[in-house]
Amino acid sequence: MKHYPAEFKADAVALYRSRPGATIRSVAGDLGVNTETLRNWIRAADGRCSGAHSSPPAAAKAGGDTVQAELAAALKRIRELEEERDILRKAARYFAGETRW
Repeated sequence: MKHYPAEFKADAVALYRSRPGATIRSVAGDLGVNTETLRNWIRAADGRCSGAHSSPPAAAKAGGDTVQAELAAALKRIRELEEERDILRKAARYFAGETRW
């Protein structure tokens, strides 16, 4: 049984959540982990932080100011892309270190 660092687990969960169309199977395959392992990490993370998917800001809900709503959506997407980039960098470093003897 392989043990993964807590940071890797958290990054894997964040990667799954940052890819709306992705399946657990596809993300697990990309990271080289078992599908059920990733599913368990996601369940554990859901139990720890139930407010992970909070509602959008009040300005975006109002609907009167579409520019604010578009700005909020763009900023959210930027944060997701930056997080995904960071996760992939960490995963690449992790797996590069695993292949060295």
